[in-house]
Amino acid sequence: MSGLRIAMLGTRGVPARYGGFETAIEEIGRRLAARGHEVTVYCRHSNGNPEEDPRDYLGMKLVFLPALRKRALETLSHTGLSVTHLIARQPRRRSDAAIVFNAANAPFLPLIRAAGIPVATHVDGLEWKRAKWGPAGQKYYLRMEALAVRCSDLLIADAIGIQEYYREKFDADTVYLAYGAPIQSGEESAKLAELGLEPRGYHLVVARFEPENHVHVIVDGYVRSAARTPLVVVGSAPYSDEYTRSVHALGDDRVRFVGGVWDQELLDQLYANARIYWHGHSVGGTNPSLLRAIGSGTATNAYDVGFNREVLSTAGRYFSSPDEVAALAEDAERGEGLAERGELARAFARRYDWDKVADGYELLCLDLAAKRGRRSNPKPARVKHGTARVMR
Repeated sequence: MSGLRIAMLGTRGVPARYGGFETAIEEIGRRLAARGHEVTVYCRHSNGNPEEDPRDYLGMKLVFLPALRKRALETLSHTGLSVTHLIARQPRRRSDAAIVFNAANAPFLPLIRAAGIPVATHVDGLEWKRAKWGPAGQKYYLRMEALAVRCSDLLIADAIGIQEYYREKFDADTVYLAYGAPIQSGEESAKLAELGLEPRGYHLVVARFEPENHVHVIVDGYVRSAARTPLVVVGSAPYSDEYTRSVHALGDDRVRFVGGVWDQELLDQLYANARIYWHGHSVGGTNPSLLRAIGSGTATNAYDVGFNREVLSTAGRYFSSPDEVAALAEDAERGEGLAERGELARAFARRYDWDKVADGYELLCLDLAAKRGRRSNPKPARVKHGTARVMR
């Protein structure tokens, strides 16, 4: 198979230090590069000094570009510059396929297609439900979903629930490509001492501090409980100071807010050695934090939405209020059945394999490249119901 030129854009880029999109690009991109494809990832300047930005990473070519540091404009400004760079190349050197992450970037899809580059859009979750967006932002995201359907050659969904949403609302099909779950043995724990923790001696939350991730519900419910094992809360978020302060105000001396943890080895050990993992995400489809937790064999309690039940199934326990969190926290303190739940969760995690996910992206990019060869005058094309493969 001859190598393809594949561009990935619309995120903060790699190395992955932020969220699910960045993790997906790192895991998929490095595998595609190892298979002989030329993978270009568009990244945001990370530290204000462009000279320190790497030019390659795990076999991927990196292009760093600036972005406006305002919540409503950061993604769009960076993607706009990325698309300009993407289409500025001579036609014979342009990418064979582009993957745009986040339906919010849909205004740039016609430009990519007009340059003769077939494009797939990873639509993300139900972004318009996020509380950080006001009425104007929510209306924008709803419109961009429709635009992504009209102007993408293919749509990508990382959860069955997202597939169903696009099918019901737009009569549009998607290619199902979930994230992968790293499988850990859980035998290493030495780094826990850096935080004064012991194996199975803490509850764990890992999340960006945004209302739809329900960190406030978990902290409030835990504080209402009689649990004595500390609750360790990992995470932060840009543009969320008010919400972060409100969550901190709910805690007591049993709750430890440790901020962001960028040491991947420490983070892995936190997941693998927790007594219980609490997952409050509700709108983002299949979530990498949840997959990492169950891949570690850690018993998990999750906010009660279809996305989480899709992953956890019978291995999970579910909550939707602080009182339900309190009851589950006290149940976790007793420890009954946690090991069995963790092993069942790990068994479910094995369904989410990064190598198979990369297989799916490779097939998708081959399909896109074939479209480029057939199309001399690209026009936005609706993604018809029933045309997409399902790939886990």
